Amino acid sequence: MRHRAPYSAARGLIRMSWNKYNLYNLVKRELPQPSARKTLYQQRWEAKRLTRNYHGDRVTERRWQALSITSQLPDFANMPPEAKAAAKALALRPTIASLTYAALERRLDTVVFRCLFAPSVYAAKQMVRHGKVKVNGRKLAYPSYNLKDGDIITVEPSAIQMLSGEAGTDMEYTPKPYSQPFHFLPEYLEVDYTTCSAVFLRAPVSRPGRSEVPSPYPPEMHQLAHEFYVRKRG
Repeated sequence: MRHRAPYSAARGLIRMSWNKYNLYNLVKRELPQPSARKTLYQQRWEAKRLTRNYHGDRVTERRWQALSITSQLPDFANMPPEAKAAAKALALRPTIASLTYAALERRLDTVVFRCLFAPSVYAAKQMVRHGKVKVNGRKLAYPSYNLKDGDIITVEPSAIQMLSGEAGTDMEYTPKPYSQPFHFLPEYLEVDYTTCSAVFLRAPVSRPGRSEVPSPYPPEMHQLAHEFYVRKRG
């Protein structure tokens, strides 16, 4: 869930937001380094804390545990013992392990933010709740709605803060200050700013040497976070 002070410099947690204080935390971020003073469990827990607060701070830990965190990764629980070791070795590769958070990229509020229709995932959540977003032509007031491949998302132009001009005319998209580091479109989205619409093409995937899951953290951090959940589930 969102914290009362999401951009606290003392905590230094990075969020899905263009807020200038969030940008400060992004610039000043310090990634955990291996240390003899920290156990492997502590390193994994810290990686989980950092990545979870970016990818899913709107989702409670209980709810997060109920989600299929590893839906795109091997099902270790139902795997024969002889195959489990090899599967875990594959899943724990950094670029594969980043798919731990791929399921959250299907959330409607996340997609509205990724499409650059909202300056933060929190603003995107409010837009959805206020009926400003449609999926396949139907209003959906559920920010946690999981989009399916091929779903079309449309947003009311008046709800997009970055658009200026009169409705029905050529409206201009003006990026907000401090937003440049976040201005990119993931490969699994196709966006048309003239119609304020987008298509969710597919879930993000892992490719050799890189992952399509947008994140301010390197794949090694996702690897540690994934290891935390894998060990917790047994």
